[in-house]
Amino acid sequence: MRCHSAHDELSATALPWCVVGTRILTVEDDERIRTSVRLALEDEGWTVDEAGTGEDAVVRFTNQPADVVLIDIMLPGIDGFELCRQIRAKSSVPIVMVTARSDTHDVVAGLEAGADAYLTKPFAPKELSARIRALLRRIRPNDHPHTTLTFGDLVIVPEEGRVTLRGTEVPVTKTEFKLLCVLAENPSGVFSREALLEKVWDYDYFGDGRLVDVHVRRLRMKIEVDPANPRHVVTVRGLGYRLQS
Repeated sequence: MRCHSAHDELSATALPWCVVGTRILTVEDDERIRTSVRLALEDEGWTVDEAGTGEDAVVRFTNQPADVVLIDIMLPGIDGFELCRQIRAKSSVPIVMVTARSDTHDVVAGLEAGADAYLTKPFAPKELSARIRALLRRIRPNDHPHTTLTFGDLVIVPEEGRVTLRGTEVPVTKTEFKLLCVLAENPSGVFSREALLEKVWDYDYFGDGRLVDVHVRRLRMKIEVDPANPRHVVTVRGLGYRLQS
């Protein structure tokens, strides 16, 4: 048994706020890569659970929900896309899709399945840890003013992380919620894709407008009566997006 020491207490207090008590589920069929990722994340202070298949991940997540889920796209049985959809159907937990290719189809398909972000192999452990921290920074309650934001029949309650449309609560992911809150910071103001990447994704994907476009499309499917002709989240051609009543 490992003895507890004053050094342990010092190390724990030195950890960033978002690391302490945060559980990460990493889903990867290659045992060598899975073990390497686990050890690297544990070295950074995270608590890590592992799953080698999508089926195992569903069971583990049901029994012990994680704070962040890393999913490799190429999994045997239930692939990464389907696993992402299954987890997203029951939880708004931040999900990172991991792919060996930067192919646009894989990236967009992962985001459409419900992922909040993506990471391309090979990646450095520090990059992965930084990406996770960026995801968790996004969902801090203190990031949002304690008020109710109303845009016609769309109501956003930042303090509670809640969105309602015509009185009915709308299930949104944490990234979709942060995107809405950022757009609501300046009603009718236009936000470029670059500005949204900076505010919502902390520069992590600077220059990659696919993240913004896919999340806007997903958001419209949830809060617009006619997503093809949006009333609330509208496109300003050549400039970006804005939120209106």
